[in-house]
Amino acid sequence: MKIKKIAYIVLGCIGVGLGAIGAVVPMIPAFPFLLLAAFCFGRSSKKLNNWFINTKLYKNNLESYVQGKGMTWKTKIRIMIMVTVLMSIGFVMMSRVPVGRIALACVWLFHIVYFVFGVKTIKTENV
Repeated sequence: MKIKKIAYIVLGCIGVGLGAIGAVVPMIPAFPFLLLAAFCFGRSSKKLNNWFINTKLYKNNLESYVQGKGMTWKTKIRIMIMVTVLMSIGFVMMSRVPVGRIALACVWLFHIVYFVFGVKTIKTENV
């Protein structure tokens, strides 16, 4: 049981680190890494979970989504642009793998549809 807890803590710290980098560097999306950190810290210890949910990084990027309120259009567009750019690089590199391109295109399309229609949009004031 202790090894599992340590693994969650390590993964949570990696998620926070990559999420912090992603909040500053436009090429790295912060959202999925911070979700990973929230999940891992929630499973590892209450103290770490409480610390994480009180950080500015969490409050600015995840709090409204985790509470079920949704995301602002600005956040949604930022995530969709970053995923589109990164997937485009993979798409170009798969010029000789048409099945890979099709799979990547399907994943990209699902991603866009999910963020446009699946995630509730909230106004900036409500955040």
